[in-house]
Amino acid sequence: MPIVAQSTETADWVSRYADEVIAESERRAPGKPVVVASGLSPSGPIHLGNLREVMTPHLVADEVRRRGYTVRHLISWDDYDRYRKVPNGVPGTDKTWADHIGKPLTSVPAPAGSAYPNWAEHFKAAMVESLGALGVEFDGISQTEQYQAGTYREQILHAMKHRGDIDAILDQYRTKKAPPKKGQKPVDEAELEAAEGSGAAGEDDGSGSGAGYFPYKPYCGGCDKDLTTVTAYDDETTELTYVCSECAFTETVRLSEFNRGKLVWKVDWPMRWAFEGVIFEPSGVDHSSPGSSFQVGGQIVGIFGGKQPIGPMYAFVGISGMAKMSSSKGGVPTPGDALAIMEPQLLRWLYARRRPNQSFKIAFDQEIQRLYGEWDKLEAKVADGSVLPADLAAYQRAAATAAGELPRTPRPMPYGTLASVVDITGGDEDQTLRILSELDPANPLTSLDEVRPRLDRAEAWINTQVPADQRTVVRDEPDAELLGSLDEQGRESLRLLLEGLDSHWSLDGLTHLVYGVPKVQAGYSADAGPKELPPEIKGAQRSFFALLYRLLVTRDTGPRLPTLLLAVGADRVRKLLGA
Repeated sequence: MPIVAQSTETADWVSRYADEVIAESERRAPGKPVVVASGLSPSGPIHLGNLREVMTPHLVADEVRRRGYTVRHLISWDDYDRYRKVPNGVPGTDKTWADHIGKPLTSVPAPAGSAYPNWAEHFKAAMVESLGALGVEFDGISQTEQYQAGTYREQILHAMKHRGDIDAILDQYRTKKAPPKKGQKPVDEAELEAAEGSGAAGEDDGSGSGAGYFPYKPYCGGCDKDLTTVTAYDDETTELTYVCSECAFTETVRLSEFNRGKLVWKVDWPMRWAFEGVIFEPSGVDHSSPGSSFQVGGQIVGIFGGKQPIGPMYAFVGISGMAKMSSSKGGVPTPGDALAIMEPQLLRWLYARRRPNQSFKIAFDQEIQRLYGEWDKLEAKVADGSVLPADLAAYQRAAATAAGELPRTPRPMPYGTLASVVDITGGDEDQTLRILSELDPANPLTSLDEVRPRLDRAEAWINTQVPADQRTVVRDEPDAELLGSLDEQGRESLRLLLEGLDSHWSLDGLTHLVYGVPKVQAGYSADAGPKELPPEIKGAQRSFFALLYRLLVTRDTGPRLPTLLLAVGADRVRKLLGA
């Protein structure tokens, strides 16, 4: 099948990687499905930084599918990794969960009250639900199931037979430190921790045994923990002896029959590249240093007869107002948290529009309104044909997959407007419908279903992300003291506003009215543009707006005034402004 490529002038980063992946797949495995991969460890909440581990290959895989190729996107659930520590802030856990440190994640109890059988399944389920909402098609592979079924038996025996070769490769890096990259600040420990996409990048490489190097780590038959040391191994019989430092349990097993253990991470990962025939897999910034899992794996994979995947190093994902993310910290936002306040298209777009090596932030604060505004402007440009090619590509990847368009809001009103309305109404549906239907009297809204799911996302944002002291509370009674203290200019400004309410009762009309009152008071037409007005008009407008906010919501700021006026209603506005 020929490669379909865009020109270098119009191709986005996804198309360029798709070109490389298809070409590489044709070289390595012509005629076979193209294999891309992600690895996730359900060691705690799987956060929005980990999502980049999935979205990068997903977007590339989706482009390859659009070109008519068969693709497998593998998500390897590293649920046979050791439980390393109890994450902070996980409901349903206490200090007793520390007793399970060292066990496989699938052997650790789920948080109290969970519907799932173990720790790994509990955190995996939330991610699977989010990936479904995002339109990510994948084949999930449980490493617990793979190891316990003996799927990798030949690979394990092969690694043990060639342990000297593996040890020699690892030994080249054991004392090396990453050289600082030109123009890049050093990566600190917190950043490395945040970058651990699989949670396994920091594991040992199998060294440290007095009996020699062994790339295999048994889970103890006494306490189920990996605090074991291999003390002897016979290549002919595959007899392996280990002792546990936790409970002193020891046993001798035949590795050709034993399934309660796994290869150490720096050997396990390249083994799976070869086993699955992975063509493309991204890696986090922690893999940019000598001795990291990805770098060393590029040499170890050859021992298993495979090749290292191609793929970019991906940068951090941050949150507006928060530090870099690490799933070991409590309260780290997950994809589910993001999807509660934004539609899947917007979240996909944030990952699609930035190259993998570019960091970006996901907004949980007021910035989300600006991001939604950008998205709506992009949609308008797509509709009128004025969009740039790269922006069009990012939009198309966000709005749809090869399988079809993602469900969308039929009538996408501005996110900020919806948020302001539900803030003021407290979510009352009748009131919300009344206000929204008055935004555009010529084309009134007839049902809230027309603005869902965006309305629901805006309501969730107001209820979960906006502090109580920033919520809008409309006054019950007029501020008689403030009204009585107004000078003639202040009283005149309120009179002009009240006189124009009925004839301007729409979002556009009220916008024209509130901006026009200070212009008229200064002797200009309400229609006068910025070039016709002196600079001091802006100050007069700010003063007028602050007065209205104080009279309506007892603060100097609040939701956009036209939206606020519509939400309060004409009769109540008249009452609060002293009419």
